[in-house]
Amino acid sequence: MTVCGFASAGELSVLVIDNLGQPLENAVVYAEPTSKQPPNMLATLAVEQKGKKFLPLISVVQAGARVTFPNNDTVRHHVYSFSPAKTFELKLYSGVTAAPVLFDKEGTVVLGCNIHDKMIAFIQVVNTPYFGKTDASGKFTFKDLPNAQYALKIWHYALVKENVVAEQFLTIKGSDKQTVKLDINPQALISK
Repeated sequence: MTVCGFASAGELSVLVIDNLGQPLENAVVYAEPTSKQPPNMLATLAVEQKGKKFLPLISVVQAGARVTFPNNDTVRHHVYSFSPAKTFELKLYSGVTAAPVLFDKEGTVVLGCNIHDKMIAFIQVVNTPYFGKTDASGKFTFKDLPNAQYALKIWHYALVKENVVAEQFLTIKGSDKQTVKLDINPQALISK
């Protein structure tokens, strides 16, 4: 995976590609300030169950945020995670939204359904409000990023077993160009 970034006046554009030069969609990109505690900008996220799938496949939240799991299927689901970053279970339910779940520890949370084994999704919990996901062209742009030094980090669900996070340190102050390289096996990508 290669990450290229360009910073100018508080804006940072990031391009993530795999080791074959192809854009990498759904890579989580986040910027952690290195010198001070970032502000809490907590928002509630919804991971929907529809068509016996979790939607979206990849989510990202700041530590301390709550996530709801609305079941919009006509069948019941039993949502769970045994991940170190968050262990929980929402026993069989349908038609109503289960109570929001607090995600208070940084890390990768793998979601599953005890009833439908093919249902899987990922929530990346980060310690910063500056985050997003790359689009189909492998791009994500941070807007209004405060001037500071950052650890720019990139995580992709194809690397969940290896627990790999690419990292590049950079300073947001005027114009700057940064590159991070991390090779992955493109065949390891989980099919959508």
